[in-house]
Amino acid sequence: MRSFTVVERRTRLARRHFLGTAGDSVPDVAGRLVGLHATDPATPYLSLWARIPGFTVPDLDAALYQQRTVIKHLAMRRTLWLIRCADLPVIQAAASDRVAANERRRLIADAEKSGVAADGSAWLETACSAVLRHLAEHGPTGARQLRAALPELAGNHDAAPGKRWGGETPLSPRVLTVLGVRGAIVRGPNDGGWTASRPRWTTVGDWLGPMESPPDAADAAAVAVSRWLRAFGPATVNDVKWWFGNTLTWARDALRAVGAVEVDLHGTPGVALPDDLDTEPETEPWAALLPGLDVTTMGWNDREWYLGAHRGHVFDSNGNGGPTAWWNGRIVGGWGQDPDGHVELHLLDDVGRDGIAALSQRAELLTAWLAGARVSPRFPSPLSKTAIRAV
Repeated sequence: MRSFTVVERRTRLARRHFLGTAGDSVPDVAGRLVGLHATDPATPYLSLWARIPGFTVPDLDAALYQQRTVIKHLAMRRTLWLIRCADLPVIQAAASDRVAANERRRLIADAEKSGVAADGSAWLETACSAVLRHLAEHGPTGARQLRAALPELAGNHDAAPGKRWGGETPLSPRVLTVLGVRGAIVRGPNDGGWTASRPRWTTVGDWLGPMESPPDAADAAAVAVSRWLRAFGPATVNDVKWWFGNTLTWARDALRAVGAVEVDLHGTPGVALPDDLDTEPETEPWAALLPGLDVTTMGWNDREWYLGAHRGHVFDSNGNGGPTAWWNGRIVGGWGQDPDGHVELHLLDDVGRDGIAALSQRAELLTAWLAGARVSPRFPSPLSKTAIRAV
């Protein structure tokens, strides 16, 4: 049985996540990593800055809105991802269809519970049809404009009646969520800046043109898991289950389909692709500053090999990772901005003179790149909150 040490896994991470080596382009990096987290609007920009030398905000804007080689799409773990457009059929069948079924079921139940409709299913399909007709006639339209124009979207729901955190919220955004995760509409032009999300919705056909039909769900799962293992493997079966937001049975079936083999992960059972067992070439020492929810920080459920004892500092109680500082394949702290916008390091480990120098240089480069822009993580980690209070 092939055995992988912690050092070797960190070396793989460096090269395959484009942190110790450079990425080529926006679609290439997004595709090789299956997708980049995009729940926080700033995350994909900062993730790409960390991986592609010379990357600028207009580079991603062009890929999203002019070249249309990548899109934002709801998929694994009901998370918003930046994915290659060419990968949409596979991601749709492997992950998004499952999320769509859950979102549809929940929305129908809430529409009926709130008295919006006696038949929630019929109400939802009527609302979806109205949105599609409007977009076909008027082109990209924002959520607020759709709600104002379409009476079919009227209705509110209170998820926690009488509770402090309750209160009525409109159902219309969830209709758009269902349509989006189904693959019927996509996020088109963004009316906010790169740190804000105010998309105008448009139909998939109008934005991307004719698309291939999604493959069979089992075939799609095999393709997606194989690509994931190429970038994130070796890993545990639990990592695969968690990352795709599915069941252990689903993960095991997909791993069996790709011929994954058992390996030893420094004392823990793991899996890897059968043609990916060679020793990874070493990389030069490297430092990285990654944003909150970065795909590498969030890449595995079993994280001790790159996180160590810092889970309680770097992740919030819901498992959302904050901004992180990396040195040679492990998280050694975090980063934030001072009142003047300068990037500050908040280190938890002693990384030595070389580590401090490399991370300080990355902080200076990121400060210059941000050019005064403020980035506040959507889900600040305990370390982020401590640093904010100190400022």
